[in-house]
Amino acid sequence: MILTVTLNAALDVTYQVPAVDWDGVNRVRAVHRRAGGKGVNVARVLAALGQEVLVTGLAGGPTGEAIAADLRASGLTDALVPVSGDSRTTLVVSEPGRTALFNEPGPTVTPDEIGDFLNRYGELLREAGAVVISGSLPQGVPADFYATLAHLAHDRGVPAIVDADGEPLRHAPKGRPAVVKPNAEELARAVPGGTALEGAAELRSQGAEAVVVSMGADGLLAVTPEGAFRAGMPYRVEGNPTGAGDSLVAGLALGLVEGTPWPARLARAAALGAAAVAAPVAGDFDRDVYADIHPKIVIS
Repeated sequence: MILTVTLNAALDVTYQVPAVDWDGVNRVRAVHRRAGGKGVNVARVLAALGQEVLVTGLAGGPTGEAIAADLRASGLTDALVPVSGDSRTTLVVSEPGRTALFNEPGPTVTPDEIGDFLNRYGELLREAGAVVISGSLPQGVPADFYATLAHLAHDRGVPAIVDADGEPLRHAPKGRPAVVKPNAEELARAVPGGTALEGAAELRSQGAEAVVVSMGADGLLAVTPEGAFRAGMPYRVEGNPTGAGDSLVAGLALGLVEGTPWPARLARAAALGAAAVAAPVAGDFDRDVYADIHPKIVIS
């Protein structure tokens, strides 16, 4: 079983529009509402790939109830820990060629609620073959909490992937995760100056076993125990990039539990990320695009 952690779970709302008029009335062509947050998106992709997956995290209030209900309706098993505050909503406005994302901050979490989650997390690790820890932290959760979760997993022999930004990313390597997965902008903020290769090597020197940097249409860069690799994309996929990184992470998690060599692991992850761009909402991927692009990705 692969465990995914989404501490700042959300109800994702996606508006698809022909074009955005920021000064007028917009007619929405299609609306999608579903449970979201980065770990939930990862879980959806893993489930679509036939993997056993369990969603945990924090959820509360009417929005939290809507999140849990949608997970059940989607066939995803969850072990969400309740909090007193109301979970957040995110809004994606997508027009052809452009996407805007609006993220609410989420609830404020109390020390007792953090303790409740840690107890539940420790129990869930007993059955996990890997854990994905991703997304933003709700208010009240310490900036080094992802490092704490990764360290707990490491001590139990469970490989962890951390996908985060800002202070959580800077702290993450101290938890000795199997993979840290920033995008290029997140890496530049965490390790200012130098190249992406140098930044990835620096995070690895701080304790991460491997660092995979997603670079959009430019593919992936990875610094791993097997060496440094680049995954080159054969062509650009147009669409909604929201959730592409989560599909990529799902591919990395699958590679962890299967023990796939790094070149093959990166090719599959890059293909899943590209195929997610062709899907209308985060947590989905276009199987036709995936099948077409996967064999064309060049690993060097």
